[in-house]
Amino acid sequence: MELQTIQNKIHEIRGQKVMLDFDLAEMYGIETRVLKQAVRRNPKRFEGNDFMFELTKEELSRSQFVTLNKGRGNNFKYMPFAFTELGVAMLSSVLNSDIAIEINRNIMRAFVAIRNYTLQTTTSSIEIKELQERIKSLEMANEETLCAINDLSEDTQKSLDNIYIALSELATKKKNNAKRPKIGYIK
Repeated sequence: MELQTIQNKIHEIRGQKVMLDFDLAEMYGIETRVLKQAVRRNPKRFEGNDFMFELTKEELSRSQFVTLNKGRGNNFKYMPFAFTELGVAMLSSVLNSDIAIEINRNIMRAFVAIRNYTLQTTTSSIEIKELQERIKSLEMANEETLCAINDLSEDTQKSLDNIYIALSELATKKKNNAKRPKIGYIK
């Protein structure tokens, strides 16, 4: 069975990656009731929600992975079991056949591939957030620099204005000085 086909049958329910009993039964080539019987005969192997849990009617009704047709034999008599990665691994000890072992190997590979993909995208998300933070800090530093330059420009403008005023005062003083009569020897 192809890895992609198996990955498409892995769903996220209650925050866990799981496979449903009817998908597993189909892959193992057995009826769903046979799989459920094997699980019920070995309850100690599947204790705790980290191995397997039964879906509620609400979870089943809002799920996108189950589409039932009306008519005889197409409705669920019992709620499906959702098997986590650990539960699927435990199934191989309950369903002891060559097909079950081979299918289980492929399922484990699919779970690992999904986990690796999730880790890679999480790492990428973290790197993107770090880059966004660096860009924000650079933008803030740039704004501070522009404000400082603006302040310097205003200070420089005020200084230049003061210099122009002083120069114009000096120029008017020189004009006033030129009008005075000269005293002393005149040639």
